[in-house]
Amino acid sequence: MALIEVGRVCIKKFGRDAGSRAVITKIIDKNFVNIITTERPKERKCNVKHLEFLGEKIDPNDKAQLQKVLGIVLEKGEAKKEKDNT
Repeated sequence: MALIEVGRVCIKKFGRDAGSRAVITKIIDKNFVNIITTERPKERKCNVKHLEFLGEKIDPNDKAQLQKVLGIVLEKGEAKKEKDNT
């Protein structure tokens, strides 16, 4: 099982969105990846040292899986955080 792979679910350990769940969308090199997180759903670059990898893997192109794992809704190329009505 490779830890750094597209679709791997992880937790952000450092930075503004520390503690939030993330999904790897693209591997840039051995030190950096692009991710989408629950706090900031726009895709951006992240150091792999800032991630704690979980045993889950999803298809990052499947909007239903992203919504289930991260709780965000992707519409027309933009990501929006899903509101909790409780």
